[in-house]
Amino acid sequence: MTGFLRVLAVDDEPPALDELAYHLRADPRVTRLHTAGNATEALRVLRDGDVDVVFLDIRMPGLDGMELARVLRRFARPPAIVFVTAYDDGAVDAFDLGATDYVRKPVRPERLAESLRRVVGARLLPTQPAVPAREEDPTIPVELAGTTRMLPRSAVRWVEAQGDYVRLHTADGSHLVRVSLAALAERWADAGFVRIHRSYLVQLRLIAELRLVNSGYVVVVDSTELPVSRRHTRELKDKLIRTAKQDWVR
Repeated sequence: MTGFLRVLAVDDEPPALDELAYHLRADPRVTRLHTAGNATEALRVLRDGDVDVVFLDIRMPGLDGMELARVLRRFARPPAIVFVTAYDDGAVDAFDLGATDYVRKPVRPERLAESLRRVVGARLLPTQPAVPAREEDPTIPVELAGTTRMLPRSAVRWVEAQGDYVRLHTADGSHLVRVSLAALAERWADAGFVRIHRSYLVQLRLIAELRLVNSGYVVVVDSTELPVSRRHTRELKDKLIRTAKQDWVR
């Protein structure tokens, strides 16, 4: 199919907006392209006509990209959102908002084409009642050998703090993401992740053992021992016991 997507590109930097618009116009799936230099202009465009997808910068004066995305989610027919930014520290917030993709600047044509493919795939799915991404299995963009991979939260076994970043450990590797461990602990609590230490967050259902060693307690996840701080030990024991009791009565 060609020429069926109505697109809005929003960026407060004219050179970046021009480059983004150039690549979007070159894609045969785009039938109409609007541009806006800020959130006010973007809302004016959206007021005057329907748009299928908004390619949105995050750091803008006034209403920034995240705030604009929250406004768009309240539309009766919200457009898909693709964030286009030079920074990686907004990735988790972006996917909490249900973003279709998260593209790093400078924008490569092939990466932009992949974003449009994802938008098309999402728009062509059978219509279902809207479910916020956080209630399903939200994905997190991670870089792997120069390729952005969408990592589902369910693949994360445990999380390790590393300065201003966290390392997401999966069954087959690990990925560095710019977000604080405290922020993930709050956002992922409902998904079963528990804080066991100032530096570690673990998926509770994957804990195979809670073991006492000379220096204190450790948990075992995928044959890896992770330390449990004294302040988190009692709460962790209680959660493990409650979870086990729930499994017994099922």
